Amino acid sequence: MARRVPEGPAPDPAVQKMRLQYAKRGRLRFSSSRDFQRALERAIRRAGLPIAFSAGFHPHPKISYANAAPTGAASEAEYFEIQLTRECEPDQVRAELDAALPPGLDIVRAVTAGPGGLADRLEASSWQLAFAPDTDVAALRSAVHHLLQTEQVEVTRMMKAGPKTFDMRAALVDAQVSDDGQLRIVVRHQAPSIRPDDVVKALESVAGFSTPRPPVATRLAQGPLVGTSIGDPLG
Repeated sequence: MARRVPEGPAPDPAVQKMRLQYAKRGRLRFSSSRDFQRALERAIRRAGLPIAFSAGFHPHPKISYANAAPTGAASEAEYFEIQLTRECEPDQVRAELDAALPPGLDIVRAVTAGPGGLADRLEASSWQLAFAPDTDVAALRSAVHHLLQTEQVEVTRMMKAGPKTFDMRAALVDAQVSDDGQLRIVVRHQAPSIRPDDVVKALESVAGFSTPRPPVATRLAQGPLVGTSIGDPLG
């Protein structure tokens, strides 16, 4: 039997790979990763970008995503890559995509990709957890101190295959509480990834700290881990 071959000409080759940083703000923090992917593909078509497509019977745009924040979390540091069939100015691509996306999904930065993979540069994240104004800051500080002094803290999360228990403490690099009750944490990326709600569960498990309302979580940065700081993955 003859092998089927897609009809028509082969797609134009990609000549440029671009890395982009975007933010999820306001009510758009409740959008899922799939919601963003659909919005981005529409925005690329609306902006008329020369996106490269895969070959085969079901061509798809050459877009890759890395380590998206969980639904419900805001972020200033989400990343994806696109491949283009002609050279474009990164600033122009950033502006055109930003204009085509809904407010709250904001393209922050675009650069031509260097060597290596984007995912390899995303080693850790910095998060801010904004607790309610009436939170007992002294109790929060005490709970964070106990957490940092504990070598292993297991938390359980519901996965697609059922509940999974894992040690979250191994991923926690740093945690600091500001005077206004904001908790900033740095977590190393691992499998499964540590989410802000895992840290809240750990504070309750280790020190009995609880809050009537979950904090609003915002990812401030993600990239290479430099001590207890996050480097620039697009640098």
